[in-house]
Amino acid sequence: MLKRLKIALLALLLAPAPALAEIELNVYTGYQTAPHSRINGTYPAPVGGPFSALIGWKGKSFSPPPYYGVRATWWQTPRLGFGLEFSHNKVYADPADMAAAGFSRLEMTDGLNILTANAYRRWPGQWGNGAVSPYVGAGIGVAIPHVEVTTAAGGPATFGYQYTGPAARLTAGASYKINDRWSVFGEYQFTWTDNEADLDGGGSLSSRILNNAINLGVGFSF
Repeated sequence: MLKRLKIALLALLLAPAPALAEIELNVYTGYQTAPHSRINGTYPAPVGGPFSALIGWKGKSFSPPPYYGVRATWWQTPRLGFGLEFSHNKVYADPADMAAAGFSRLEMTDGLNILTANAYRRWPGQWGNGAVSPYVGAGIGVAIPHVEVTTAAGGPATFGYQYTGPAARLTAGASYKINDRWSVFGEYQFTWTDNEADLDGGGSLSSRILNNAINLGVGFSF
């Protein structure tokens, strides 16, 4: 499913630009973290039974595979734009919290992947002799994480991509225009995901995971 979503996003990025509209492509990385959240669900066989635990998450933004994001924005006017964004967020359970909850592995590290449709508002050329443009944005979409879960008692390991529920994104930042095509930007981004995952062996896991990120990136407009 994730491969198809990436192909669809690439097709949209390469589609012909609508008349009189600017298309901006952005690529970024940065530092992302996730606060504690509660996990609930049922253990898979052979353990069985319900669980509930508070888990501390680590982002490990620069460990392979690294945290990154890509987006395309169609600026319909100099101030208003719409587009798509994919971010490869990550979460690893704190080892002590994970062990206390009865798991030997609990992470979404080939991505707590988030795909959203966004709307943006910017204020072109506000500072820096017209080179700096602040902006804000918001989007809604879906979470497609790579769920990696194994209980401490053994049994089947869950390892694969799943659609786990809705997601939302809020962004605020500023871009610096290098020339007519290229820009660099910095931003704060908040993401929210409400995840309901299936565990191999008949179990389940749910958790509402939040991410805070500071992003740095490059933009190309045409």
